Amino acid sequence: MSDTIIDHIDAENGPKAKPADATNFAKVEMPEKDQAETIGDDRNLDTILGIPVNIQVVLGSATMLVSNLLKLGRGAVIPLNHRVGEPIDIVVNGRVIARGEVVVVEDDNSRFGVSLTEIISAQSGALEM
Repeated sequence: MSDTIIDHIDAENGPKAKPADATNFAKVEMPEKDQAETIGDDRNLDTILGIPVNIQVVLGSATMLVSNLLKLGRGAVIPLNHRVGEPIDIVVNGRVIARGEVVVVEDDNSRFGVSLTEIISAQSGALEM
């Protein structure tokens, strides 16, 4: 809620404001600085660090008609838009955060993982190595 009231609008200079009547507003007590919790507070940071996020590794995508989709069966191959050797996208909660390459997990040759090769900067949108 604003602490000013629009008195009237002047076509040349825009709205004219005057101070609101202070008796209409409740006084808000703020804790002293040393008592207030901040986002950087260890307790709050632990809470944030415990939030689960959805990570997806996107090998590629394809577009097809529903009629072709219904014809798919066991052993069908769907060509993707990525080629072998191209970087794959790592997506967290719907946002691409990195790119990488598929690797075999050293401890378990029956599984694969992703080796990150590029991290996408949140500020600039540019890729970093």
